[in-house]
Amino acid sequence: MHAPDGENRENTVQDTDITTLRILNSFAVDLISIPSVEDLFWYVAQNVVGRLKFNDCVIYQANDSQTELLQVAALGEKNPFGRNILNPLRIPFGNGITGQAAERREAIVVHDLKLDAHYITDTQQARSEICVPILCDNRVVGVIDSEHPEPNAFGDGELEVLITIAALTGAKLELLAEAERSQQRYHDLVEAHAQLSRESTNRKALEAELFNTRKLEAVGRLTGSFAHEFNNLFTVISGNLEFLEEDIPAGLPTETLNAAQTAAKRGVAVIQSMLAFSQRTRLNPQTTDLNTFIRSVADSSEYGAVKLDLAPDLRSVEVDLGVLEKVVANLLGNARDAMDSLGTITISTKNVSQGLHEQQTLSTTLLPGNYVRLSVSDSGTGIAQESLQQIFDPFYTTKPVGDGTGLGLSMVLGFMRQSGGTVEVKSDLGKGSTFHLYFPAE
Repeated sequence: MHAPDGENRENTVQDTDITTLRILNSFAVDLISIPSVEDLFWYVAQNVVGRLKFNDCVIYQANDSQTELLQVAALGEKNPFGRNILNPLRIPFGNGITGQAAERREAIVVHDLKLDAHYITDTQQARSEICVPILCDNRVVGVIDSEHPEPNAFGDGELEVLITIAALTGAKLELLAEAERSQQRYHDLVEAHAQLSRESTNRKALEAELFNTRKLEAVGRLTGSFAHEFNNLFTVISGNLEFLEEDIPAGLPTETLNAAQTAAKRGVAVIQSMLAFSQRTRLNPQTTDLNTFIRSVADSSEYGAVKLDLAPDLRSVEVDLGVLEKVVANLLGNARDAMDSLGTITISTKNVSQGLHEQQTLSTTLLPGNYVRLSVSDSGTGIAQESLQQIFDPFYTTKPVGDGTGLGLSMVLGFMRQSGGTVEVKSDLGKGSTFHLYFPAE
């Protein structure tokens, strides 16, 4: 009779060992595909420890400072809500049997909790407890804890199984941590590359701006020198033409003289534009209401109907009205030339505040502060983007040879810079252009 009972017990042990090996083998295989730390802890609690008949299992995760354990996964009555633990238990390192296992970094098996003073009484009294720390990169990252209502429930076999599970769990945690570090390194590399690209782009933009500024300064100095010399020559020519006009007897033809005088006047106008570009014009600024100035321009406009959009309570500006009149006339002339007879020209004014982050489209940088913006818009052909970088260059023009000097917009920019402001242009082919003039507000 005894022999069959012994054989049954041996067969039962063998079956249990085979089941345990299969579960551990499945765990080792499934480890590869577990995507996160949270999924890993729940898998261990539900699919490994639970299937091995550890009916009461809790898994704790250690914080980064290695001072506290937080309940993150549980099995059975400790977790009646699936993967949602209500009021998770927190245990400081060193407190209770679980905290001691974490602090000592070694497994603890208690055969009778009634005899252990460190036992922290749970909602249901247990008699046996086994705690195994989970190590990762030589740090305690968690603890696997299981309790049993009967004494002496855990022996060497259960301890060996939980140590194996903890070792596999720790190995997977190291892989997840390395994957996270690799992802972070990749992210840092991408961000470093993006930062390098931004710095390279900014450097190129600064180099282009510096080149343009130096070019304008160099051309401005050269233009200013030529302008002064030619201004002296035209002063002499104009004066002599006036003397000749007085000496011509009445009745003699004066067409040639008139042509010479017209050419001299055009030369003087060109010289004035060159001086304006080189910022050597003698300005006579006065306090001005740009709305009043624009209304007078519109009333006497020779450029057809002009639509006005003037801001109320416009701030005053200090500006040379004589030069400003030429600037606006230049812009209105360009707007008229860019449109057919059905086009619309609009002049608008607006109070604006300029900050350091709003300088991208300006021809030259403005000091942060308050400005009055005068805008001239048309619905004409527009300007190609590649030409926008050149329109303020001296003598640049899209008009046919002999039609204009190409000094109009360079004169506008020179005047605005000398007045403490700048110019901004926005244009789309087929939709028209807008020129914004920024004047420092009083």
